[in-house]
Amino acid sequence: MRAVDRWAIELQGVPGLELMERAGEGVAREVSRRVPDGLVAVLCGKGNNGGDGLVVARLLRDSAREVAVICVAPPEQLSGDAAANLKRLPGDAPLPFDDAPAREAIARAAVIVDALLGTGSAGAPRGAAASAIDAINDAGAPVVAVDVPSGVDASSGVVAGAAVRALATVTFHAAKPGLWIMPGKAHAGEVETIEIGVPRGAPLDSTVGLISQSIAELLPKRAGDTTKFVSGQVVVAGGSRGLTGAPRMASHASMRAGAGYVIACVPGSLQDVLAAAATPELMTRGLAERDGSLAPAAVEEVTQSIRPGGALALGPGLGRSDGAVAFARMLARAAQAPLVLDADGLNAHAGRLAELRAREAPTVLTPHAGELARLLELDSEEIERERLRHVRAAAEQSGAIVVLKGDDTLVAKPSGEVAVSRGGSPALATAGTGDVLTGVIAALLAQRLDAFTAAAAIARAAPLPVAVHLDHVTDPDLVKAGVAAGAGSVMFDASALDYQANVAATAEITVSSFAPTPLPQPMPPPAAVPSPAVTARPRIAGMPVAIIDERMDSRRLQQGHPDLVAVAIKGPCEKLRHH
Repeated sequence: MRAVDRWAIELQGVPGLELMERAGEGVAREVSRRVPDGLVAVLCGKGNNGGDGLVVARLLRDSAREVAVICVAPPEQLSGDAAANLKRLPGDAPLPFDDAPAREAIARAAVIVDALLGTGSAGAPRGAAASAIDAINDAGAPVVAVDVPSGVDASSGVVAGAAVRALATVTFHAAKPGLWIMPGKAHAGEVETIEIGVPRGAPLDSTVGLISQSIAELLPKRAGDTTKFVSGQVVVAGGSRGLTGAPRMASHASMRAGAGYVIACVPGSLQDVLAAAATPELMTRGLAERDGSLAPAAVEEVTQSIRPGGALALGPGLGRSDGAVAFARMLARAAQAPLVLDADGLNAHAGRLAELRAREAPTVLTPHAGELARLLELDSEEIERERLRHVRAAAEQSGAIVVLKGDDTLVAKPSGEVAVSRGGSPALATAGTGDVLTGVIAALLAQRLDAFTAAAAIARAAPLPVAVHLDHVTDPDLVKAGVAAGAGSVMFDASALDYQANVAATAEITVSSFAPTPLPQPMPPPAAVPSPAVTARPRIAGMPVAIIDERMDSRRLQQGHPDLVAVAIKGPCEKLRHH
C-alpha cells in the first residue's frame, strides 16, 4: 500500500491528506454502523495508519460521539499527514498509552479502533505497540481494524507475535493478501474494501490474487457433437484393503465433472468390492498387488490404460506399504499423462519433491498442511504459520501446481504466482472431499483445461449450505451426496433398519437410528407431544439433519428438536416433504 500511496501522491498529484481523509471516513462509517453508541477508543501509532485513526476520531467527535484517543508514541514523533491530522483533532488531547486513564478507556470502550500498525509493518510487534495489542485483545470489545489488523503481515498473513483480533477490517483500495491467507485471515474478521481516491492504474502485487467467480467461464463446455472420447478419460490408481471408498469417490467425481469415461485401477482382490459399490458406468481393473495394496508390477498396466489425452489421478486410498510407495514413485515417473497426486501418492514423495520436476506433462499436487509438511520435511505447525511461503516453495521444488487445502486454499505456480480461494465452507470438513477434489481436477485436465486454471476453478467452488432430499435411502450414492453436502452422519428411522447395513457397508459414513413413536389420535397440542428419541445429531453445513421414512410425520420430529433440518425421504419423489 505504501507503493500505491507514493504513486498516487508523487506521480498522480493526489494530496495525501485527501487519501487519509477518505480512509478515515470509511472507517468511521463502519464503526458507527456496527456499534452506534458508547465510548470509542481509538489507538493510534505514529505512522500513516495512526493518521487514519486520528481522522476517525475527529469525524466521530464531530458527530457528538464520545471518543478517547490513545497514542503509543509521543505526539512529537508524528510527522507529515499524521501530524497534520493531530492538529485538526478537536476536544481532548490524546492520552499516552502508559497512563492509567488510557487503560481505563480501553477497558470500558464499547468499540475499539485499531490504528496502531499499517501495511508497512513486518515481524513481531515490540514495545508499546505489542502491549497495546494485548490490551485491545484483553478488553473484549469489538474491534474495527484500519487497513490491516496490527501484528498481521499484510503481504503474507503471517502472525509473528501479538496480533489484534478484529471483528471487521476496513482496508483501502484493494484487499491485502494477508487478509485472505491464514492465520492473518482469522484475525481480520469481516473485510470491507473501500475506495479512497487512488486513480486507476496503481501498481499492485500481481503475484497473489483472489479467485473470482468469473473463473467458471473458463470451464470446458460440451458441444452438440461431443463424444465420450472427446470429453476425456481419467484413470484413478489407488485403493487398498480397508480404503476402497477413496478411489470410488475420486472416480465418481471425475464422471460427474464431465470425463467421458473413467477406469479405476485397484488391487485385484478388491476389484469386485469396488465394482459392486460403484455406479455401473465405472470401469474397473484389478492389478498386481502385495499385502492388499498395488504393487510395482502394476505400473505398466496402468500406463497402458491411459489413452492419449487422458489424465491420471494417483493416490486415493493407495496405502503406505513399501510396495504401494514404490508403485506411486514409479508410476509418477512413468506416466506421460497429466497427473493429479493426492493422499498416499503425496506421502510416497515425502522429501522427494524434486523428483517430480523431471515430469513433462502437467502435474497437480493437492496436499493439506500435514501432507505438505511431509513433502517439505517440516512440522505442520510451520506450514500453518507461513502457508504462502511454503506452498510457493513446494511448487518451485516440484515444478508442479500445488493446491494447499484449507479455508484459504492456495493454488501456487512454480513461478511464484498464487491464487487464493475465499473459503468459508466448513461443510468441506468431512472425509472424502479431498478424493472428490482429486477426481474433479483430473476430469478437467482430461478435458484439456490447463492445470493452474483447473486447480483454481475447483478451489473457488464450494458447496452451498443446503438440505439434501433423498427419495430412497438404499442408494449409497445418494446418501454419500448428503455427506458431501456437509452431513457427518446419516440417521434412519426404525422402519429403515433393513437398509442400514447395506448403506453403511458401501458409503463410508456413520449410520445411527432412532425409533419413531406412533402418532396419538387425535393429535394433542404441540407442547404436549413427546418427541422421538434422537440419539445422534448429524449435520448438513452445521445444521442437524434426519433422514426419515415417509410414514413418519416429520412435524413430530421437529417439535422435540426445533433446530433440526428435517429432510424427507423414502418414498416417491412427488411425495417428498421438507420443513
